[in-house]
Amino acid sequence: MALYGHVHGSAPNIILIFTDDQGYEDLGCFGSKTIKTPNIDKMAAEGLKLTNFYAQPVCGVSRAALMTGSYPIRIAEPGNLKHLHTVPHADETTMAEVLKAAGYATGIIGKWHLTARGNGPGGFDPLTMPNAQGFDYFYGTPLFNGYTVRVDDVKLRVPVFRNQDIVIKGTESWDHITADYTREAVEFISGNRDRPFFLYLAHNMPHIPLGASEKFKGKSEYGPYGDAIEEIDWSTGQILGKLKELGIDENTLVVYTSDNGPWVETTAGMKPGAKPFIPRNHSGSAAPLKGWKMSAWDGGCKVPFIVRWPGKIAAKRSSDELLSTMDLLPTFAKLAGAELPADRTLDGYDASPFLLGKTEASPRDDFFYYTGCLLNGVRSDRWKLVLPRPANPPGTGWWGRMIEAIPEIQLYDLNSDPGETSNLAPQHPEVVADLLKRIAAARLELGDMDTVGKGARNFDNKPRSIESLGKRPKQK
Repeated sequence: MALYGHVHGSAPNIILIFTDDQGYEDLGCFGSKTIKTPNIDKMAAEGLKLTNFYAQPVCGVSRAALMTGSYPIRIAEPGNLKHLHTVPHADETTMAEVLKAAGYATGIIGKWHLTARGNGPGGFDPLTMPNAQGFDYFYGTPLFNGYTVRVDDVKLRVPVFRNQDIVIKGTESWDHITADYTREAVEFISGNRDRPFFLYLAHNMPHIPLGASEKFKGKSEYGPYGDAIEEIDWSTGQILGKLKELGIDENTLVVYTSDNGPWVETTAGMKPGAKPFIPRNHSGSAAPLKGWKMSAWDGGCKVPFIVRWPGKIAAKRSSDELLSTMDLLPTFAKLAGAELPADRTLDGYDASPFLLGKTEASPRDDFFYYTGCLLNGVRSDRWKLVLPRPANPPGTGWWGRMIEAIPEIQLYDLNSDPGETSNLAPQHPEVVADLLKRIAAARLELGDMDTVGKGARNFDNKPRSIESLGKRPKQK
């Protein structure tokens, strides 16, 4: 990779805490009455809370968007269905590479989920592991904790790595993982206290199979899912406490957010009489939103977001401005005095003036909802337009069994109707027309299930094509 930029002045440390499958409501400061999160609630009180922060609806694509500042379809990472074969191209520039080139120590502790199959340890391609993507240090899992791989010809849960070496071959229990990550995170912070550092703490929890240490197991009123979240809250407290202990609290930006919405209790697409895929107390809540992980309803894409930087970001601030995970790369780069690659289009915006209170408006004007290669709709300001689609849309594989048909265009006022219950399209044809223009522009630039976007990356200078995955129903 090319190197970009250097540290200017006193660059802040950056810590990104990224949870897995956490529901919008699953923090006290976002409305939970049964999951206790005093440390994260305190973090929110000491910083800025965003109530309209968007991610991609599934784990791997969400991380691809985060790391590259781009819609996954732009970088040929449209879905998790082939996630072992469609990781971002090696010539994509990651968040870690941008910050490392600016003089930062870079570490990922947790779930990577952007790894391809290969001939390295555990059957993974070393070139797609974190150490080859800008991270000086890696401790965690290449994929999610429920995945199985073959290690020494034995089928095991996905292993835990330290850099390129397997340190835990795999286990049926993940009760230890949050405590392990917390220990590693504190050690990384302590070891890099005298230089700018970027720590990406990507918790495996609360993705199933759930796990919590003995101190937290059985303690949450919500059940096993609540146990996992409450241990993450403890972990967050340990991180913030270490920053204060080391005297670097005021020079450290800390972000807390999630990759997508929660799993849902469902029997959709299963045989009559089948038990739910997971028990209710093993998944989170996206209330008051509609939908869940894998869906383009807001419950699948809208996630909690908190940012704290004492003395720089005002405390007790809340905003409903629109922002997304794609905006974090350019924002971090600006704050770090780093340079972004100039030879490609990013979909993220530098939101540092907004976060620092220099402006009340976010730079993001819209957000496009994709599931796989399927362009589902767009949000701009208070309005969300949803396009027609069949049930179990082509190209969505296993996930499609939980996606219902939408026979006609839907328009929702998300300010007054966050649950997306009342279709206002007939009453606001001018809003529909405006949003359809945005959709048409996105389809041309980014692509759709039967369209290759003109802005799709092509590092190999080879003609790119996306296999036709079916035809969208005609818009009524």
